Amino acid sequence: MSDDAGFRQFLYPSDDERIVGLRGLDAYSYREAAKHDAFTGDLIRGWQPLYPSEFVGVTSDGTIIPDLFKAAPNGAPVAAMVSAATAALAALTPAERETLQYPVDAVQWQSWANPEFMQHDTGLRLEFLNADAREALLGLLDATLSPQGATLARKLMHINGYLGGLTGLEPIMNDLSYNVSFYGTPSLTEPWGWQIFGHHLALNCAVVADQLVISPIFFGAEPDKLHDGDDPALTPRVTKARALLAALTPAQKNTAVLFDSMVDPAMPAGRIHPGDERHLAGAFQDNRVIPYEGVCVSELGSDARDRLREFVREFIDYLPEGPARARQLEIEAHFDETWISWIGGTGPEDVFYIRVQSPVVILELDHHCGVFLSNTEPAGFHIHTIVRTPNGNDYGRALLRQYEATHD
Repeated sequence: MSDDAGFRQFLYPSDDERIVGLRGLDAYSYREAAKHDAFTGDLIRGWQPLYPSEFVGVTSDGTIIPDLFKAAPNGAPVAAMVSAATAALAALTPAERETLQYPVDAVQWQSWANPEFMQHDTGLRLEFLNADAREALLGLLDATLSPQGATLARKLMHINGYLGGLTGLEPIMNDLSYNVSFYGTPSLTEPWGWQIFGHHLALNCAVVADQLVISPIFFGAEPDKLHDGDDPALTPRVTKARALLAALTPAQKNTAVLFDSMVDPAMPAGRIHPGDERHLAGAFQDNRVIPYEGVCVSELGSDARDRLREFVREFIDYLPEGPARARQLEIEAHFDETWISWIGGTGPEDVFYIRVQSPVVILELDHHCGVFLSNTEPAGFHIHTIVRTPNGNDYGRALLRQYEATHD
């Protein structure tokens, strides 16, 4: 149900207490209010102990698989990234530059989050900068991502502003409700990176030895379009997921589908998180143990493998051409160690959750209940998607450790 009528019927009345109670708050006052709200306060308290933990990486069993990631140039647009970063730094005041920059392996990498309330004021908040500084920092999207990736990122930011306009909460949700940070010093030769995060968007972009790693990423939308008549922003991922499931045999599908309902009584306690819902690899889950589940790709035929390739390609198309090609090959090299799991209906209009997981990638897509829309059941117009690089290479950290081991 991704059409306009589908989401518009769930708009809160303008005098609803859910909306009225937030009017007049900006990012900082809402940040404090969220700590004391029964729902968001519990989320924050649950996530808070996870943030400062020393980074290890997501694993399937608690043990990092060594030597999965090799330092090798992958066509990263390093020169364009450095040029954009240098221009951004020049547009900032000395105090802003100091606030923006952290050491290349700083724990602040792990402060990203996707809710609308700001938990960590890492780096600089775009909405509070002058126009030249904002545009210069946003130039990093075009310099780092593929054209379609930069377009999608900006569209999701605009949808956030659209939702703010629909609800009358523009000071909380607008096109610029995002924090940007630099890690290390922009360089053609030394490791560095940058980060942007906020409501329904998070990108962690690291460059090590001419190799670009963008992970973790979060792309989401509520609703999944910007204007009446627009194509939904994330529907291609939904379509590729359904095609992948349809390519399984009945027996394989039966194995892949863990639960028939998005909220199933058979689920173990805690399987649905109040904020992440069915997602397992979201914000602050940098060291989570996520066991493999579902059907193993080693059992699949050629057609299903082709549908998986298309699903992966759609999920990683935010990467520029060279890094995307290298990442696709890296993921395909581990197809026989890849698992596909599904929760929810399997019909053409059903909402669902899918996870594709291997030693080198986790891809998740989940349909969610309303946050600023009133639907109490997961709906097709509220989508969250996540990409992780398990076994220690989120934030390019495995490559960084290799680099540091061989450079003084």
